[in-house]
Amino acid sequence: MLMPSPLYPALPSRSWLRLIRSPSAWTGGAIVAAFLLVALAADWLAPYRLDQAMSVENIARRPTADHWLGTDELGKDVLSRVMFGSRLSLSAGLLSILLAVVLGTPIGAIAGYFGGRLDSLLMRAIDVALAFPSVLIALLVSAAYGPSWAAVVIAVGLINVPVFARQVRATVLSVAQLDYVLASRAFGASWWHVVTREILPSLISPVVVLASLSLGTAILEVAGLSFLGLGGDQTIAEWGAMLTRAKTYWNSNAWLAIGPGAAISLTVLGFNLLGDGLRDALDPRSEATLL
Repeated sequence: MLMPSPLYPALPSRSWLRLIRSPSAWTGGAIVAAFLLVALAADWLAPYRLDQAMSVENIARRPTADHWLGTDELGKDVLSRVMFGSRLSLSAGLLSILLAVVLGTPIGAIAGYFGGRLDSLLMRAIDVALAFPSVLIALLVSAAYGPSWAAVVIAVGLINVPVFARQVRATVLSVAQLDYVLASRAFGASWWHVVTREILPSLISPVVVLASLSLGTAILEVAGLSFLGLGGDQTIAEWGAMLTRAKTYWNSNAWLAIGPGAAISLTVLGFNLLGDGLRDALDPRSEATLL
């Protein structure tokens, strides 16, 4: 009979208790939940429609009682566009990290489990990928697919693949030497059984924590690539694209950049705080804090 993984949460209630006691997790979770709510309910929460333009007198105006963040060069309410822009910014960040997890986890697991020349080959490929600047990877993807949001998502996903591959490989290397994994292999279990049934549960916690921490960085990278024009249509409601258009009017109306800039900063902060809370809650070494 195969023994369950000791790294698999034997007492999930204790991890949950650590999570709800974490001020970092509460603060980050509240910020992330607020932005997710805004993204899902922007049609009802935004004070104006996305395409609603004001009169000529309201073009590029500073904040007023009717427009808390002012209006842009087309007379559209900046606060409403920031709220609608959360949809594309968050979804692009989430999809890119999902792509990084799907590609990076198998690479790291295979390299860590089989070792030898295969490990060396895969890790050298990862090292080469890390040597390329992220902007260069984005430019190569954009050159292949053309400026579009699909290219941005693929580029940010590829940028983060080495991060997940290295983390998963390090975890597999340590878990593969534990007694219950060695016993499973000694009993003749196939490599697929060992990886999926014995090692995979131990990868859930580090991958979840790394994904939550990487989401903030991914959203920042998405905004940066959009700012450079790699997202295609610059008139679309997205935080990076809004910053691109705001730089022209920075001297006359800085509020055009403050709105999307603050949204990016708060989102990154929220995911970082949430990731720190998850890391503390899922770390078995913090078990002593409850004793």
